[in-house]
Amino acid sequence: MNQRPTILVFDSGLGGLTVFREIVKARPDASYVYAADDAFFPYGQHGEAQLVARVVPLMQELLAAHAPDLVVIACNTASTLVLPHLRARFAVPFVGTVPAIKPACMASRSRLVSVLGTEATVQREYTRALIRDFGQGCEVTLVGSAHLARLAESALRDIAIDDDAVAREIAPCFVAQGDRRTDAIVLACTHYPLLLERLVRRAPWPVDWIDPAAAIARRVTDLIGPARTSAAHGAARAIFTSAIEPPPSLAAALARFGIDNIVAGVRPAKFDNKKSSVRKETPDEVTEREMDAAGPRNGSGRDVADPAFPGGRDRKDEKRRRYDRPL
Repeated sequence: MNQRPTILVFDSGLGGLTVFREIVKARPDASYVYAADDAFFPYGQHGEAQLVARVVPLMQELLAAHAPDLVVIACNTASTLVLPHLRARFAVPFVGTVPAIKPACMASRSRLVSVLGTEATVQREYTRALIRDFGQGCEVTLVGSAHLARLAESALRDIAIDDDAVAREIAPCFVAQGDRRTDAIVLACTHYPLLLERLVRRAPWPVDWIDPAAAIARRVTDLIGPARTSAAHGAARAIFTSAIEPPPSLAAALARFGIDNIVAGVRPAKFDNKKSSVRKETPDEVTEREMDAAGPRNGSGRDVADPAFPGGRDRKDEKRRRYDRPL
């Protein structure tokens, strides 16, 4: 591993900044590339085949251009649908993002938990499988939001948003059954922590907002090691796939995250979404779609009990370097 590793953080838009922020805290000495595929945002509106055909060749070009030591897929939708293809295709280690259902259910006292995600994420069989495997007897309510990710993007760009609209999106998460009420809500989209203050303010009662960003950062340090105490802070740049020049408000927001080098209109020369193809994985290349043992923090900053947060497995290829710890 390089003394100053390069970490690529990938998302469909700006939500991955909530993950980026926690990783920078853990490895301030690393160099960062934040890649936002905003030309295809939001990912939740596209089917699996479309996303695979989009993300895999785009990732190939990003890897060739920046040679990162590790890639974080800071998007729940991309992680659940595309991450296995990425791990099968490329040798660089990937860390994904999945709904933190196990730690939420471990922390719940009322045994009423909600998962707040995009419509695509909550409809996936993968999400339901996580509930079956890690629900621990909790009643889990799945809530798909059609507008919250866009509201979060607007808020980050200093565009006024209606708090009542936020309240309408989260209202189904709050379930009361007799003397029991929902006490834990999984933020199953990396955009949603951008609205955390509003979520807390418009909640009908206090709950734990479970954000996996800190767990992802810990997973990163598990793979590439801790920060060097004497090293200076590394540089960070942002790349956007759309040709839209970021407005001053967005540039200012990115600066608050420590990113002051912005490139817009990046569209890899070899990328053609219509012509892209992905070879079918062999049985030996099928990978786990989860993260390894780590415990996320909730929105209030309190550590949730350390769960066996789902983990990813390497390809069974003796020639490939193994980065993940054994499962």
